Amino acid sequence: MLYYGTLKRYKLIPYIDEFEYLMTNPEVTILLPNYKTPEITKICLRLLRKYTDTSRIHVIAIDNASGDESLDYLRSLNWIELIERPKYEDENGPLSHSHALDEAMQKVTTPYVMSMHTDTFVRRDDWLDFLLDKIKADENIAGVGSWKLEVKSWIKRVLKRIEFNLQSFYFPLIGKGYGKLEGKGDNFLYLRSHCALYRTDLIRKYNLLFSQENDTAGRVLHKKLVEHGHEMQFIASPVLIKYMVHLNHATMFLNKEFKLRQSNRDKGMVRMKKIFDDLKAPEILNDSSLDG
Repeated sequence: MLYYGTLKRYKLIPYIDEFEYLMTNPEVTILLPNYKTPEITKICLRLLRKYTDTSRIHVIAIDNASGDESLDYLRSLNWIELIERPKYEDENGPLSHSHALDEAMQKVTTPYVMSMHTDTFVRRDDWLDFLLDKIKADENIAGVGSWKLEVKSWIKRVLKRIEFNLQSFYFPLIGKGYGKLEGKGDNFLYLRSHCALYRTDLIRKYNLLFSQENDTAGRVLHKKLVEHGHEMQFIASPVLIKYMVHLNHATMFLNKEFKLRQSNRDKGMVRMKKIFDDLKAPEILNDSSLDG
């Protein structure tokens, strides 16, 4: 190893192992729950491999008893670690998702850990550095990510703002408090699990779980980190979407077992086609070289 003699001469040998560890081990562990989305899972992982130096990441995919082609695909990959969870009758979809993250978290040894969905697709090779630069900017930053990774038209944004202002005014007058106003009271914004990068040591320090209080994945974890005085940094959707895109609720509208209005299912399919066209998904699906 370069400069080995110098290190030995100045009695720095005890630090060599640590230095080699930092140079040869990944910096980020990506936790990726999976449930019955064969094509989406394949596109997600192939794009991740295409746009990432895999020596910098450790991917742990957690399958929630899919029993389909997506599980077969995950089993075929030699560059990821796979956890296969059985079906638990007392778990609904959201709870199985957060429990999957907690189970994988036990295996994390990297300084940073990222929760991600199979319907989150990275789209450029500097995406990881972009997120790491954000979280490393200040030691007090415990996590970075997004609330919603979507960009609405200016008309929808204006109408939403008008609705929000009206409800903020009259909800308290009718004894409803802030109701379901986004970002108010118990409806606080938090880093959602489709894209959230955390400092591993802080999660361990405070004994936090993604499934804390059986709430939505990462919601209470976010709240607790803030209560401990740490900053949770939201990245604006128009900025983050340059690096990755999220196909919201793909698992739900692709699987009939989830109750969903047909109109919402149809809208999801339209949105998926648009995103797939932008990502050139057919080319990714045909490029098996990205599997390693």
